[in-house]
Amino acid sequence: MISPTPSSRSFARAAALTSALLLLVGCAPDPSPSPTPTPAFASEEEAFAAAEATYREFTARLNELDTADPSTFEPLFDLSSGEFEAADREAYSAMHADGMTIQGQTIVTSFVGTLATEPFETVTANVCLDVSDVTVTDSEGNSQVDPGRPDVYALNVTFVRDHARLTIDSASRTSEVQC
Repeated sequence: MISPTPSSRSFARAAALTSALLLLVGCAPDPSPSPTPTPAFASEEEAFAAAEATYREFTARLNELDTADPSTFEPLFDLSSGEFEAADREAYSAMHADGMTIQGQTIVTSFVGTLATEPFETVTANVCLDVSDVTVTDSEGNSQVDPGRPDVYALNVTFVRDHARLTIDSASRTSEVQC
């Protein structure tokens, strides 16, 4: 029997190594699937109920706000996010710096969920507010309320999911909803 030459031994080793690699690659586990977001709510109705609870809690905290005490702002900001939170931070800081005061109660007269689609990352609603009892005065006691401000007005509000809860991310007046 003729002994194999070095080149045929190298070829045999390379073939064996290639076969082993092909077997290993063929047995590699599939990549793990990307996780899909778990809905925070079981249904659209549940998402709307959570959004309404968030907005009503926000309004309760707004009614407790004292512009002379910035520590009362934080509970309000805890329920908001994005540009909505940024605008409120700026507005209430300016009111504090200027010595303005807010008195009276804002009342949510209606809340109607308008859009919530699984996995409920965003929920929208129309909210009607009665601000007829709310006054804003400067440090000298002069009203800062626009004389043309309606007593009741509608907002289109967008909520975004923050872990297992919703925060208010935007709100804009709308004339498409009658309160």
